[in-house]
Amino acid sequence: MNEIALTYRRYQDGDDKHLPWSEHQVSSGESYRCPTYVHSTPPCQDSCPSGHDVRGWLNIVRGIEKPPADMSWREYAFRRMTQSNPFPAIMGRVCPAPCQDGCNRNNVEDFVGINSIEHFIGNWAIDNSMSFAKPNRETGKKVAIVGGGPAGLSAAYQLRRMGHACTIFEARRKLGGMMQYGLSNHRCPRHVVDAEVKRIIDLGVEVRNNTKIGVDISIDRLDKDFDAVFWGIGAQIGKPMRYPGADAPNCTDGLSFLNAANEGRLKYLTGRVLVIGGGDTAMDCAAVARRLGSVGEVADEDLPENVLEGGTVHQEPASKGPAEVVIVYRRPISMAPATKSEIEAVLEEGVVIREALAPVEVIKGQDGRATALRVIKADWSTGEMVTEEGSETDIECSLIIAATGQKSDFEGIEDINCGEGWVDADKLFRVKGQKGHFTGGDAVDPKLLTTAIGQGWKAAVSIDDYVNGVDNEKRPKVQVHYFDLLAKLKEAGLEPQEYTQGQTWGTAESGFAVHNYEDRSSNDVVKVEGMFTGHFTHTPRLLREVLEIGPGEVVGDARERLGQLSEEDAVKEADRCMSCGLCFECDNCVIFCPMDAVHRVKKDKKTMGRYVDTDYSKCIGCEICMDVCPTGYIHMGLE
Repeated sequence: MNEIALTYRRYQDGDDKHLPWSEHQVSSGESYRCPTYVHSTPPCQDSCPSGHDVRGWLNIVRGIEKPPADMSWREYAFRRMTQSNPFPAIMGRVCPAPCQDGCNRNNVEDFVGINSIEHFIGNWAIDNSMSFAKPNRETGKKVAIVGGGPAGLSAAYQLRRMGHACTIFEARRKLGGMMQYGLSNHRCPRHVVDAEVKRIIDLGVEVRNNTKIGVDISIDRLDKDFDAVFWGIGAQIGKPMRYPGADAPNCTDGLSFLNAANEGRLKYLTGRVLVIGGGDTAMDCAAVARRLGSVGEVADEDLPENVLEGGTVHQEPASKGPAEVVIVYRRPISMAPATKSEIEAVLEEGVVIREALAPVEVIKGQDGRATALRVIKADWSTGEMVTEEGSETDIECSLIIAATGQKSDFEGIEDINCGEGWVDADKLFRVKGQKGHFTGGDAVDPKLLTTAIGQGWKAAVSIDDYVNGVDNEKRPKVQVHYFDLLAKLKEAGLEPQEYTQGQTWGTAESGFAVHNYEDRSSNDVVKVEGMFTGHFTHTPRLLREVLEIGPGEVVGDARERLGQLSEEDAVKEADRCMSCGLCFECDNCVIFCPMDAVHRVKKDKKTMGRYVDTDYSKCIGCEICMDVCPTGYIHMGLE
């Protein structure tokens, strides 16, 4: 909580300077400026890599923006949120929510629980068998999507909405990429992933599983058969450890470990398990290892490494106990990139974290298997790692899992490897040196799932331009999925009339113009300094229930760790949104205008974003409406 921000004052102690004269021209309570309604992008949306219209669907959930007469608010919110991200049930569970870090409500008391509401809507959509609308027209253009992970699926979804035919080539048995093979069941059940992937395929996307481009089909063949190619190959190969002795058979990477567990091949472990790393993948590996449990002595063919290599599939043992799992991290755990809640959860479940220990060497036994990990103490007080000479110690183990990074598989497609292990793309996600080829996701820069989803959409925009012969090098400064006032007016039957030449005056009364409105959402992000936060009362965030699983209960526990908000609580939480940059119908400007110049529009003319208007014959430009506008929607202009 930001204690300094807990104030209802617009101005702070020591503020004695006037605003720039170009912005502050009031004399004796009057000026020549009048209010104009300026739509800007909220910081939650700007912070979201997929460009979610967060404010938009929160305003739907809370009942401010009304759905069409034949649609429930739940479906309307689902349709709005999936314009940008087709995976609400997945992302509501696992996204670390950078949107919440950017939320202006942090300057009042606490952020809005955005992904808890997304979680609710996503589950509702699955329970009610929501599907996506088929495209209105088919363009005749064909796009090959290489890789069926979050980036490839996002690109396919957006391209199908545009009317382009899409074929996904996936090297594995199932689609989903890291959502399918890299997420543990306790964070996101497989049926949720399958349901949200199926919606995209049902749009008419062709899928060719177990097909590896560069091995089964050449790049030249793709160029001949398709108008464009999107490379969403991801980075699903874990980086191996580089310490001496790390070639031991019982040293593996985090993605291979999670794959084997998610596919049901790996049923148990044996002995102490070490997980190296401090990211969410490391926490996932530790949590899964605790759930798999441990048995005593096993035959050589049933050792975990033989399952990981694909030579064995475990049978469920008659009994198993808790696995001893230790996370080894070279930095203090406070510096770990993992989500705080994930760190807290694995500790609660009995995982031990050994922090500020840097791996040095893998110690092998006579049989060549790893028996211990040698580590050295690491001091980070200077901001850089300084090891303590003579502090080496050995941590005994039976399996070492390195969750320390990942890379792409370029077998057979070496031409798109920039030489440094990733695909080199420009700002429009075009593969450099490969005309008609585009890319996005972890193959470009391994980050969040929502980053890959957003890049899939942005690449789809570039692909649409390319196949239509449009030469467009520009993108908006703020490239997100904007609230569209004209679309909303059309939906309500209030779209402007056709413009007739010669009319230059009287636009306030004319029907061809959206009066007194400016859309700056492609350039401006609302800052809290331009809002009147004193309007908002302090309302605690409503939290989802978190399943508490103790060390003695975790073995074999497949339950979801994160609960769902009730519908009532989802609506209440959405009501905490401050609707930054867009009117949310609070009436402050109407109530406080001393001249009654600001007034509500007539009910039959009202819709979201068109709630108030100004009578210029009464307005004296006193700026009070701007000062009391909570959302920063009212600016002074129109001199």
